[in-house]
Amino acid sequence: MSQNEANYSIRSLFVTALIAIVGTVLVLELTGKITHSDNKDHVPLGEFQAIHIKPGETFRMSPKSSELHAVCENGYMAIAADTDPAFRGILVDYKKRGVRCSRPALEAGNE
Repeated sequence: MSQNEANYSIRSLFVTALIAIVGTVLVLELTGKITHSDNKDHVPLGEFQAIHIKPGETFRMSPKSSELHAVCENGYMAIAADTDPAFRGILVDYKKRGVRCSRPALEAGNE
């Protein structure tokens, strides 16, 4: 090693990286580049999966409750929070189509 080569400790590199990250976030926050929405209208309540169960087949799920419940609202399935009754959202599929609460009546001739 030459005499002009600088040696840095791991601690100093870690502190420098941490200061750079915190400084970047602070600058972005102060300049308004990071936006925080108070509008709950378009916030996803969660991600859901449908599990296909064949007759006689069992499946495992968590014994803990999800703290959400389903209600039928204007013919569509809505998911609402147990802790905040005003916080609810309509359940949609991957194409943003609403999931109905009940099967629609069959039209005459399509039976």
